[in-house]
Amino acid sequence: MPQDIDILVSEVGPRDGLQSIKRTMPTEAKLKWIKALAASGLREIEVGSFVSSRLLPQMADCAALVKEANKIEGLTVLALVPNLKGAENAIAAGTRKLTMPISASRAHSLNNIGKTPEEAIEEVRRVCAFRDALPVEQRPDVEVGISTAFGCTFEGKVSEDWVIEMAGLLSKAGADSIGLSDTTGYANPAQIKRMFARLRGEIGAEKMAGAHLHNTRGQGLANVVAALEVDVTTFDSSLGGLGGCPYAPGATGNIVTEDLVFMLEAMGLRTGIDVDALIIAREVLLCGLPNEAIYGNVPEVGLPKGFTYAGNKSAT
Repeated sequence: MPQDIDILVSEVGPRDGLQSIKRTMPTEAKLKWIKALAASGLREIEVGSFVSSRLLPQMADCAALVKEANKIEGLTVLALVPNLKGAENAIAAGTRKLTMPISASRAHSLNNIGKTPEEAIEEVRRVCAFRDALPVEQRPDVEVGISTAFGCTFEGKVSEDWVIEMAGLLSKAGADSIGLSDTTGYANPAQIKRMFARLRGEIGAEKMAGAHLHNTRGQGLANVVAALEVDVTTFDSSLGGLGGCPYAPGATGNIVTEDLVFMLEAMGLRTGIDVDALIIAREVLLCGLPNEAIYGNVPEVGLPKGFTYAGNKSAT
C-alpha cells in the first residue's frame, strides 16, 4: 500500500464493466477512458482480460490496452487471465499484475471457465510455476479472487468452509494474494466480516487481497464498511457501476467508484482520488458508449457543500 493513501481503490470498469455490455467499445475510446480514470488519481486499473475473442469479443484488444496503459506513470495495470494460455499472452504483453477468478461454486466454475474448482486451482499452480521460471524482472504478481464466495445464482449457498479451504490451497499453489468476490451480490455485512476474518486467519495478512463486491441487492457500500472493520484495505469498483459476470445470471452492478471514493474520503480514509475528475471520466466513457446506462448517487447530486478530502484537499 502506498504511504500516501489508506485505501486502494482498484478500478475494474474497463474489464468487468465492458465485458457485460454487448456493444464493443472502440480501442481508442477505451484508451481515452483509461487515461481519464488514471488522471483522477486511481493507482490500479484492470484494463481487460486475455480470453477467447470468440467468447468475449469486447476484450479482443487487451494486449494493445496493456501496452499503452503501461506508459501511464504511477499506474499498476491489471488483466484477468482464466488459464495458462491467457497468462502467457498477458505476460508477453507486459502485464504487471494478473488476476485469476477461481469460483467456489462448481456450477459457476464450469460455466465461467469450463473447469471444476479443483482443476482451476491446479491451473493457478501451472501459472505460478510458469511465472516463477521467468527472469525476476519479468514476473508479474498473481492475484486470485475467489468468485461466488458468498453465494451463487446456480447453487444458492456456498460452503464457507470450502471457500477458506480453497484459499489455503491457492496460497500453497503460489498465488501472491487472495481475495473474496461477491460475484452475484449475495453477501451481507455480517458474512463479509466473518469471511474476511477467516481468510486472514487461513493465509495471513501479508497474502490478503481485497474485496470485489457487487451492489446487485443494494448491499455494496454496507459491505465495504463491514470489510473495513476487519482491516480490508483494497476494494474493486467500476465507474458508473458498470459490470457483472456474463456467466452468472442476474450478477449486475459493481460498486460505483464515484460513490465508494466519496464514502471513504468522508470517513477520513485517504484514497488519493478526485471525485470531480471521476465525473469527467464518466463523460469520456459515454463518448465511447453513447447512451449507455450508468449509475451513481454522488454524480447525480454532487459533493456536499464544504466537503474536504481526507488528505485535507478541499473539493473544487
